[in-house]
Amino acid sequence: MAEAEGNSESVGTVVVAGAANLAIAVAKLVAGIVSGSAAMLSEAAHSVADTTTEVLLYLALRRGARPADVRHPFGYGKESYVWAFLAALFTFVAGAGFAITHGVTTILVHEHSGDYLISYVVLAVSFVIESVSLARAVRQVRGESRRWGTTPRRFLRLTADTTVKAVFLEDSAALIGLLIAGVGLGLSQWTGDELFDGVASILIGLLLLVVAAILARSNISLLVGRAVPERLHHEIERELAGLPTVDRVDTLLTMQLGPDDILVAAKVDFRDEATGADIEADADEAERRLTDRYPEIGYVFLDPTRSLPGAGRHARRTRQEPGPAADARPTDGPSDQEADGRR
Repeated sequence: MAEAEGNSESVGTVVVAGAANLAIAVAKLVAGIVSGSAAMLSEAAHSVADTTTEVLLYLALRRGARPADVRHPFGYGKESYVWAFLAALFTFVAGAGFAITHGVTTILVHEHSGDYLISYVVLAVSFVIESVSLARAVRQVRGESRRWGTTPRRFLRLTADTTVKAVFLEDSAALIGLLIAGVGLGLSQWTGDELFDGVASILIGLLLLVVAAILARSNISLLVGRAVPERLHHEIERELAGLPTVDRVDTLLTMQLGPDDILVAAKVDFRDEATGADIEADADEAERRLTDRYPEIGYVFLDPTRSLPGAGRHARRTRQEPGPAADARPTDGPSDQEADGRR
């Protein structure tokens, strides 16, 4: 139920952002054509890119939420990352490419063909609309971060729901882009030099490049098969090690199968005196504990194994990559980084 509600909220956030960006794109395009402002045309390209991105993110949510079948026994969660990655590429190619190219052309040509007033009006209205869209994304981020007992910043950095991250970053970048465009237009009008308008256009393009790079990197990591953060890893390990018949957890591997699906696989050394019935009962109990505490865990596989002679008493780890999760430490309370298992 929690997963369905979260997915519905993400769809709502994407739809609101897409509708806002479409309306803004049309207004900016008209203002850019009438005024001849490079910054306004770049902002129009920015909004067109964002609108297309929202369409792709909507596809990501819908197609990634399809249930598992015979050919895809683990579901379609990773397909959502494919569409989200394509959205990041479109932002990179269409939005950033046009903004930077048009900005350079404006600096070289130094032409401005129209009135500034319409641009200021559209920028002001666009700022209000983008603020409404961003407010919805912020509400979802805060709600999810409270659920996981972490900060909104950590949640955004570690969430496996890249659609929420994309909407938040794009709306934030849109507001910053509007301010840059306003400053560029104001300086050009004040000085009579279109250099500032062109520079503003280039800065908007660079801003889009940064957002696209962040989203592309995040989606690539999840497509490759990212593990849950270290703190959540420790929490899962403690749940397994706390079972009565478990002597030690020899190896624990996890993977994000999608925004709402986590796979847990472990080699477990059960106590020598444990019977087959005891092991089966504890395996069922392990799955119940984990799925009750973390509804996002969809698959739990335990492999009974005998520890090698002389093996240490600590679970083996795969090599820790440098990154946001590398500085995590286990805690007794709610995990700051458990957000990666949600959205």
